[in-house]
Amino acid sequence: MKVRASGATDVGKKRTNNEDAFTIRSEQNLYVVADGMGGHSSGEVASQLAVSHINAFFDRHSLDEDSTWPYPYDEAFSFSANKVRTAIAIANDRIQRYSTEHPESRGMGTTVVAALVDREDLVICHVGDSRAYHFSEGKLSLVTADHSWVSEQVRMGLLSEEEASRHPLRNVITKALGTRDQAEADVAQVKLAVGDRVLLCTDGLNSMASDAEISAVMARRLDLDATCKALLLLANEKGGEDNITVIVIERVA
Repeated sequence: MKVRASGATDVGKKRTNNEDAFTIRSEQNLYVVADGMGGHSSGEVASQLAVSHINAFFDRHSLDEDSTWPYPYDEAFSFSANKVRTAIAIANDRIQRYSTEHPESRGMGTTVVAALVDREDLVICHVGDSRAYHFSEGKLSLVTADHSWVSEQVRMGLLSEEEASRHPLRNVITKALGTRDQAEADVAQVKLAVGDRVLLCTDGLNSMASDAEISAVMARRLDLDATCKALLLLANEKGGEDNITVIVIERVA
């Protein structure tokens, strides 16, 4: 499977610094978006640490199923999923170590959503409320499930989607890197047909724009750079209350 990708980030209209980070590793078909949190620029540090340590793991390790893994290998998931989950677990450990060594950064954390090509599938791993969407045959589908308080209430039937979108606790996430000893990533696999696209984004996009509005941009079938710019513009036109980061991945063969 061959894919191409583009990414972009914007500080938004209300923030003065950008605590998001992203990476596109075309040679390894690895794509990562992170959204940091914490005072004194600690959120920016946390997201950059997540991205840099995930990159470093993929640079250093050529693990196979018979290798000695730094974290337990989960037979329930593919080799690729285990590799991404291990990279995320290591990033979690490094962020915790940094905050221990830098008291001013205590309490910092970051979300992460990562995608890796695995033969005919795209493996997606995430922690927090940064999202992955799949756009296929004109339809946008949410692949990930937010690790957030309001999303858990929606899944239990205690809040509607509309109530969740305006709830005062809508920004409270229940899982993030750097905030606990274990931050195991959820795993999903997406089968991509030629022409399908996957969107990775921080909540600076989906907290401002509805899925229908995001889908309308994706349906315009602009080139990847233009699609990223259009999504940033959409979020800013709707208020731009947070940093916005997107990666759009397309299967081309």
